[in-house]
Amino acid sequence: MNSPPQYRIAFIAVLFLLCILPSVQAASDPDYSTTYTITVADDGSAHWKIEYRTLLLTDEDMEAFENYSSNLNDIYLPDLRDLMQRSVVQAALGTSRDMAVNDFTGNALIQTSPTGKYGVITYTFVWTKFAKTGDGLSVGDAFVGGMYLARGNTLVIQYPQGYTVSSVNPAADQTTNGLTWYGLRSFGPGQPGITLKGTGFPFLPVIAGGAILLILAITCMIFYRRKRAIQKQEDALEPDETEESAPSLSKADLETLEEKIIQLLVIHNGEQFQSEIVKVLGLPKSTVSSTLNDLHQRGIIQKVRKGRENLIRLVKDQV
Repeated sequence: MNSPPQYRIAFIAVLFLLCILPSVQAASDPDYSTTYTITVADDGSAHWKIEYRTLLLTDEDMEAFENYSSNLNDIYLPDLRDLMQRSVVQAALGTSRDMAVNDFTGNALIQTSPTGKYGVITYTFVWTKFAKTGDGLSVGDAFVGGMYLARGNTLVIQYPQGYTVSSVNPAADQTTNGLTWYGLRSFGPGQPGITLKGTGFPFLPVIAGGAILLILAITCMIFYRRKRAIQKQEDALEPDETEESAPSLSKADLETLEEKIIQLLVIHNGEQFQSEIVKVLGLPKSTVSSTLNDLHQRGIIQKVRKGRENLIRLVKDQV
């Protein structure tokens, strides 16, 4: 069975990124997003996770997603495996490392959230000798042909504990929980390139060293438990529920505030982080949040989760 056109396009976009081939142009403002998470281990191997997410608005969308999902393990996962094996051969020639890919998995599910119903497809595999080992880790030379991120797509490269970033090119858009880049953007050959240095403790006598390690262990345990407690409290709340109730505005004031937000988005090419909107307007977070919720419900803006922040995006026909 042939895949629906929108899923075939999305799959091809994934393959162009994974194949380490020369960059290609993709359609602007896609109705799907893809997050590529590459977790590098200290032995140079990398666990790849590709999460493709699309909004299911109609019965036709649902049927198309289900058709794609039914062929995932029989058609698309083997296609991905074959293509990655050929790509790794090219990367191995370019880096002079004996690379391999294995442990491929594919999964499809439907998620429901306050913003709608989404079809989510996840592919994973392990790429051995993806990074260069030695004096630290060097990531990026396997991208022999560069990479391309479409608008709404995200690349995350995570590195093992005990390493720090010595250099990165180009600079990441976000450095929390790894290094993150957002599309739309193109990377040149060997990019993104990252140099990681291992951190270590100086030699200490056994007794003194044991005492310091014990203190560090206790400190880390306290910090970890505190962080988990805070995370559980935050997870129990929706993003906007952490703020106080928004003061009521008159109809005229509300319309003026909506116009200011729309103009601000237009100035910034149709998108801006919610925190930046609050900062520019100089209004309470709750007031801005309430107004954004109203604009979202009326289909004037979209809310896109980027890490711990909301990226506010003006609907295309509103620009």
